[in-house]
Amino acid sequence: MRALLVCSMAVLALLAVPPQASAQMKLSPKATAPGGAETRYFTSIDGLMDGNADVILKETRQGKTLTAAVLDVCYPIAKNSDRKDRFVVNLQVAGQTLTGTTQSISEKSPVSVKLTRKQSGDMFEFRGQIAIGQAVTEVTSPDNSDLSEKEFLDSQTSDDGITPQPKDFTDVSPEAIAVKVKLDAATDFLKSLKGQEVEVTLASLNVGCDALRAGEQTITMSVDPERAGALLAKFKAMPGVTAAGWTAGMTEMDRTIRFPAADWREGDRINKAKLATAVANVLGRTLAAKPVAQNFNPATGKLKLVFKRPNQDFPALELTDTIEVTGLVSPDKPGTTDKLMLWIGSPATTTADEGSGARLNLSDDASLDEEGDLPDDNGSIEALVKELKGQRWDADKSVWK
Repeated sequence: MRALLVCSMAVLALLAVPPQASAQMKLSPKATAPGGAETRYFTSIDGLMDGNADVILKETRQGKTLTAAVLDVCYPIAKNSDRKDRFVVNLQVAGQTLTGTTQSISEKSPVSVKLTRKQSGDMFEFRGQIAIGQAVTEVTSPDNSDLSEKEFLDSQTSDDGITPQPKDFTDVSPEAIAVKVKLDAATDFLKSLKGQEVEVTLASLNVGCDALRAGEQTITMSVDPERAGALLAKFKAMPGVTAAGWTAGMTEMDRTIRFPAADWREGDRINKAKLATAVANVLGRTLAAKPVAQNFNPATGKLKLVFKRPNQDFPALELTDTIEVTGLVSPDKPGTTDKLMLWIGSPATTTADEGSGARLNLSDDASLDEEGDLPDDNGSIEALVKELKGQRWDADKSVWK
């Protein structure tokens, strides 16, 4: 079974309380078993849920004698489903036999566990059955090695990717924000976003095993950078929210320019139309194409520029290239600043017959996934740097140059 090692620090509390206790309780990770007992962990037991279960078995031992065990299993609610359920069961120890019953946390399904544990040197074998509702899983898991408590804790990751107060937007993206909210408040929080000009990342709606164990879910979204700070302040005051800030997003520093804001502001707002026209004129020259459309997404602030030019692959056919370029303009850091940032994505080109009369149908199976097949923007970034009197990011020295 492919074992997953991801879980939050809250696991330790759950493994120390009755199985019906809240998944959000926390204890000190440095707590040790009484009476000189040793705590050991297994992070895999083969055969559960077609190999898709995330398993943690915590054992308490006196010498080599097992005195207590708690099994924590997170698994898909249904086959091929992204939704997860979880159970935590205290196992009764009778020699080599481990048994226990509980119910799952989300679906409230009855759970029954019966395992046989055998040790051979430093390796352990588990066999038996785990029943969840009407589904029974046969467990056959030889050759398991255990971890010390320190090794187990060192293997855990808890970075939510949220930066509450970034010094600038070189490590996080100005349009990308994230909110960590308690699971019992997540539904109300998400419903509050209906009708608002934000785009929620669909993947962040999935409550994974780490979220189930932590009792908190991180929801990511895209917003207009000029509204991000105010929205984050609002979100931080909402029920159940434990953290909020900026995170990774669409911008890449190698295609980002920083430039003086003075010529591109009207009061305290960015004159986006003026800037978009200037950018379109520069790209029109570098791409040898005519600007035909420009617009800003009201929710995310994302700029979309569209250009057209005659296709040169087979001039006699009079085909047309349509080039789309995505961009994002924002302050270069949260709060008051006299600099702006412009990120420009790689051009995406499609070719079609747009002539009058009968037209040639075309298909394009080319993929940008192949190395070296990225489109050439013909020096567009450097041309924009010159036009905007801007700077580019030096990744080696981590400074603007």
